[in-house]
Amino acid sequence: MRVALAQINPVVGDLLGNATRILQAIDSLIETTGSEPELLVTPELSLWGYPPRDLLFSPTHLQRQRQALENLRSGLTSRQLNIVLLVGMADAADDDLHPSLFNAVAQVSARDCRVVARKQLLPSYDVFDETRYFRPSQGAGQISLCSEGREWRLGITICEDLWVEEELHGHRLVGPDPVADLIPAGVDALINCSASPFGRRKAALRRQLAARAAQRLGCPVIYVNQVGGNDELVFDGASFVMGDSCGTPLLQLPDCREATQIWNAADTSQMVSAVSTATPQILDEQHEMEALFRTLVTGLKDYAGKCGFQRALLGLSGGIDSALVAVIAAAALGSDQVQTLLMPSPWSSQGSISDALQLANRLGIAHSIVPIDNLMKGFQATLTPALSSAPSGVTAENLQSRIRGTLLMAMANQQGQLLLTTGNKSELAVGYCTLYGDMNGGLAVIGDLYKSTVFALCRWIDSQHSAICRTELALPDQGELIGSTILEKPPSAELRPDQRDSDSLPDYDRLDPLLIDMIEHRLSGPQLEEAGHDPAEVQRIERLFRRAEFKRRQAPPLLKVSAQAFGSGWRLPIAAV
Repeated sequence: MRVALAQINPVVGDLLGNATRILQAIDSLIETTGSEPELLVTPELSLWGYPPRDLLFSPTHLQRQRQALENLRSGLTSRQLNIVLLVGMADAADDDLHPSLFNAVAQVSARDCRVVARKQLLPSYDVFDETRYFRPSQGAGQISLCSEGREWRLGITICEDLWVEEELHGHRLVGPDPVADLIPAGVDALINCSASPFGRRKAALRRQLAARAAQRLGCPVIYVNQVGGNDELVFDGASFVMGDSCGTPLLQLPDCREATQIWNAADTSQMVSAVSTATPQILDEQHEMEALFRTLVTGLKDYAGKCGFQRALLGLSGGIDSALVAVIAAAALGSDQVQTLLMPSPWSSQGSISDALQLANRLGIAHSIVPIDNLMKGFQATLTPALSSAPSGVTAENLQSRIRGTLLMAMANQQGQLLLTTGNKSELAVGYCTLYGDMNGGLAVIGDLYKSTVFALCRWIDSQHSAICRTELALPDQGELIGSTILEKPPSAELRPDQRDSDSLPDYDRLDPLLIDMIEHRLSGPQLEEAGHDPAEVQRIERLFRRAEFKRRQAPPLLKVSAQAFGSGWRLPIAAV
């Protein structure tokens, strides 16, 4: 039996368009391979795009789903195809209780359409909120298909239903074990339709979970994941077929791009990935940086495209954060669609201006220079009578940032561009950012990257390990992109003479591990001290962290790449002790 894995990039809420995308994937596959598979598997909620959130409450969208399913059936009929589709959809319950839907999979053919599986484990942690919309099902789905003179029994699970190995990923939801439920059935293969967002080292964990399920069931696991960016979430695809023993996947689809590929269930002998002679630790580190970079590029590209933007704007300071965002933007949108604005103040060093201009020239992106010295003087003269003195200290520093933010917003409005915020996670954590200033924008591209990760990613970009990736993304493949002068300079917002980040914060090699323990491991003050962090720094950073919650609530959406981001999965109160 030939099974096609359709790793598609749906648009949330575009049910008719997503049905068309599935049919186009079939057309492309048949044109490329010259053969028709018996079964094509799509990701979780593939008709809706994940996550659809409150669109699931819309009667109009539910009506469009019925039309989309009919379009799939009629599309197969008009093409005279005998293929069977597994399509992610929302199935209405037959009562008036709430939630009124199941997260389900439909089997669609030219003859009919019927629901064959419903999700059993509904995540409501981090960015997930499925219990708001869906009720859990009991029992795993199964279908039978005839191929080459035999009957194939296929088990069907949906995303979280595979995440039942607590020792592998640290926790599991309360509820049934959908994999165990399928053991008595003796299925020939397990299918998992997923919408699993990118996370660092998460792809390897998915393969481990699939390998464990394959061992328990004694059959291959077909894992099909969504790809593309939807708001803050970026789905990396990386779909695969795992054999019935732990090891290399029998089939592996690429990261961060749409792909449809056929797996022949009768041929489990050929492995796709060759054995590498590279040192595993070095290979893992380089692959991790590349996966992170490709994910950020995909997230920005889809956020802009799905929100109707073709062009982007950012402020370029000569610092490492804005340099990284500029490289990501050029890779995502094309260098000719990115514009930068340099806004030097009296405290901006000539070196920073030079570094910014050289970066723009290396990337081939447009730039303009707008000095803000006169604007700063104007604000000072205007505010002095009301304040009975000239603005000073943090007030004066924030005025610089807000002047720049206003200029950037004006340009973005006038020119129809997406304004990209260039702040990082370390700054957002401790409030080292200015509301209505450097926090202005439509997307915080690196808002989930700690400063130390920013440096690591920039070093990878400027290394030989990034050459193939840079070529594929139409970036210059030779020489530095970020530049050694940017990488080596001490971090500074240049808000006053000789100012450095270390004047206000611990060095990032101490700050970031502390923040990781606070944010991602949720350690309290005493636990942080027990973990080896300096008690004085713990108290100070905890205070800054709590005070900055109101800023984080007003920050632009960011691209989630860590286990815990300051996005929809971050739900601390503002007014709290």
